[in-house]
Amino acid sequence: MTTRADRHPVPDGATLAPALVAQEAEALLVRLGRLRPFVMTETMVLAAALPYDAHRAIERFLHVGRTALRDEVEGFLDWLTGPGAAAPAWEQQRRFVAIRMRFNDVLSQLDVFAEVVTQRSEQGTGVWLSGLDRLAADAVGMPDPPVEPPPLVCYLARGAGAAIRRARTRLPGGRLSPVAIIRVPRERMVGHGVASSLIHEVGHQVAAQLELVPSLQDAIARRRARAGPAEAAAWDGWHSTVSECVADLWSVGKLGISSTLGLLAVVSLPRSLTFRPPRGDPHPMPYVRVLLSAAIGRTFYPHPQWDALVAAWKACYPVQDVTPELQADITRLEGTADDFADLMAGHRPPLLGGRAIADVLPLATRTPEHLLTLRRTWGDDLGVLARRPPTLVFAVMGQARGAGLVAPQQESAVLADVLAAWAVRSSIDVMARPHHARPRPAHQRPAAPVAASAQP
Repeated sequence: MTTRADRHPVPDGATLAPALVAQEAEALLVRLGRLRPFVMTETMVLAAALPYDAHRAIERFLHVGRTALRDEVEGFLDWLTGPGAAAPAWEQQRRFVAIRMRFNDVLSQLDVFAEVVTQRSEQGTGVWLSGLDRLAADAVGMPDPPVEPPPLVCYLARGAGAAIRRARTRLPGGRLSPVAIIRVPRERMVGHGVASSLIHEVGHQVAAQLELVPSLQDAIARRRARAGPAEAAAWDGWHSTVSECVADLWSVGKLGISSTLGLLAVVSLPRSLTFRPPRGDPHPMPYVRVLLSAAIGRTFYPHPQWDALVAAWKACYPVQDVTPELQADITRLEGTADDFADLMAGHRPPLLGGRAIADVLPLATRTPEHLLTLRRTWGDDLGVLARRPPTLVFAVMGQARGAGLVAPQQESAVLADVLAAWAVRSSIDVMARPHHARPRPAHQRPAAPVAASAQP
């Protein structure tokens, strides 16, 4: 009698193993084929679209990854039916698992950018984000940049803190991101405070481009060597937190008092957190961070407003009830804050070719007097505001808000409108974009090409 098992014999393990591996590899190709470019999967109004250069870099980055992985899977299948057919099952499985892990890396890279792109389809939010992209692009700019600035894109997230994934840092799988991605807290939308957080994060990108942190740490070490024991402890503190401090300096240099007012709102925390020492965190103590921001402001734009702001901050957070040791630390740091601000502002990193950091910031147009004059001249005229540099507009509104000339409701409405206007302008610029690429200045180093930095 013929049994069902006789008609359909069960293959032995040696035969079944390569067949299973081959089927899973074919399935990877199917799933890979279902991954589509964002331009085919996301719906958004044109005004909410990513900056042209950023979108092109992201799509190219993901396409290169998919193509490389597809070639690897197809090469594995060729090997499996050729020389690999005689390989032991464990070797066939090992090679396949390595490929599948790279496939998961491709999915993770897609997810990194998906959150940025998907929010562009949200009513209102997408257009605001496009406006923030314009703000970020203005914030990263400087005269005659020695390094080509990367595209920057923004998205919103829960929580009080902003963050940046800098361009040319590693994504899952080891490939380098072709763009900088800035996370903006939803609670910061919309008012001058959003610019404070965003441009602080842009400052981290600038610091990386100009290699500021290592050179500043060397300068701080030299300054510390000339200090007495008590003052040396303060310089040790600045040395360990300089990456955050120089980002704050960049923000104050672009925004004036808008930066410090926005920072004050972020670090207005319960006393236990406001007076918490860094203990390995690159952020200075929140209480001290406001004092340093004001010291930077005094260095850039001497004016009584900075002392008034410090006095208000101290009234909100009196230090009398903190421990004597903590009081001593605060006193040492506050006592060196002005010197540290001067050191950062006057620092001349090698990549700036003899220029100081202060030399590449628009300080002449960010003084309190000039900003208030612009506020009186511009008023709320959207046609005027939309044609001005975004960082300057936010600086003007923050200065006016600090002087009590603009109510929060009015400020929010004006900035929401101007963000939308910048978004519309960016979409028109894309439509009018010429087909030829702009030449790069001869003195400017090229960015790492996406294709060269995108190996799986």
